[in-house]
Order: sequence, then structure tokens, then C-alpha cells
Amino acid sequence: MTKKKNISAKEALTRLREGNQRFTSDLRSLESLLSHTRRSELADGQTPFAVILGCSDSRVPAETVFDQGLGDLFVIRVAGNIVAPSQVGSIEFAAEHFGTRLVIVLGHSHCGAVNATIDHLENPGPSASVGLQSIVDRVRPSVETLISAGLSGCELSDAAVKANVRSSVDKLRHGSVLLENLIDEDGLVIIGAEYDLSTGKVEFFDGLPAGLDN
Repeated sequence: MTKKKNISAKEALTRLREGNQRFTSDLRSLESLLSHTRRSELADGQTPFAVILGCSDSRVPAETVFDQGLGDLFVIRVAGNIVAPSQVGSIEFAAEHFGTRLVIVLGHSHCGAVNATIDHLENPGPSASVGLQSIVDRVRPSVETLISAGLSGCELSDAAVKANVRSSVDKLRHGSVLLENLIDEDGLVIIGAEYDLSTGKVEFFDGLPAGLDN
């Protein structure tokens, strides 16, 4: 498959910011609303301008949060926005085959996976689910560091969401030779962000290169 031409990370981030601004203002772009009319066109291929690794939480659908339509975003959703081999491979695929140059790891406030990890560490015991335990184990290192620093309650939960996002960003930047090469040589940018369930706003806070910061 031939890699397609795509927009730069800077332009992609601008589109996401503008889309989120529309979302928080209770507006929709005409283009996203009418994107379903492009179904037949998209059947022949896609060129998503950004990859979103987000949480499975039903309140954080990336296309809605960023006011985008069919074919705009390559979305990977998993509880706790964790990074496992399948997520890495999915992002490698989008970056290599679609030329997508912006990857966002999107966490959110009051994340159930993060809070489940905190609860497990504060109240140790056997897990009833091997699958859930595998998610907790990937979130655990970020939370343990914060607990060791003396954080607790809401302060711990809020900090843990960001720490978990940063951990996922770091794993993507340094856990794939293909992604590392694209970062060094071809303009790939991997950024962390957090969605606020109350306001609808997305804060980009990790890895913003010069020229892409707020």
C-alpha cells in the first residue's frame, strides 16, 4: 500500500482545537454534519488527519468531542487509554499507510480505569477479572509514584489521569522503531491531552513542540 499525502501535525492540531471549540460552544460544522454524504467516496480509501488513542468511556467519543466527520479521525479506544501491542500496531498502521502525522493520547477526568487502579492499590485483593487486572497493571506504575509522593483523594485522581496519559505518550514515542523514525525524520508528533467531562474542553499538555503550544 502506498503512503498517502496528509497534512502536517500543526495543521491537524489546529483542526482539532477549532473542532473542540465548536463542541464546547454547542456548534457543529456543516462539513462534519454532511460527512455522511461522502460514504461512497470513502469506500475507496481514507486519509485521516489525526490518530486518537482514547478511553472507551461512552462520554468521550472523539469524533463528537472534536466535531469531525466520517474519514477524519483514526480512533483507537481502550479503557484507560493504555498502550499495548495492538494499540502500537494500529498507530503504526495509520502513520505509515495514511501518512497521518499527529497522534493524540486522550485521557479524561474521572477515568474509571484510573480510579479502579487507585482503589486496587489502596485496597489490595484478588481481582475477579483477569482482563481488568491487565488494564490495572498498565496504569499501576503511574499511580504508585503519586501515592508514594503523598497524594490522595481528588488530588491523586486528577494527577493520575495526567500521569497515565504521559506514560502512554512515552510508550508510543519510545516503544516502536517505526514511530521513533517517523518522529525523527518525517514530522510525526505524539501529544497528550485530557478531556474535561464537565466543560467539554480538551487540554493539550504533554509534548507540544515549539509552534504547536497554546
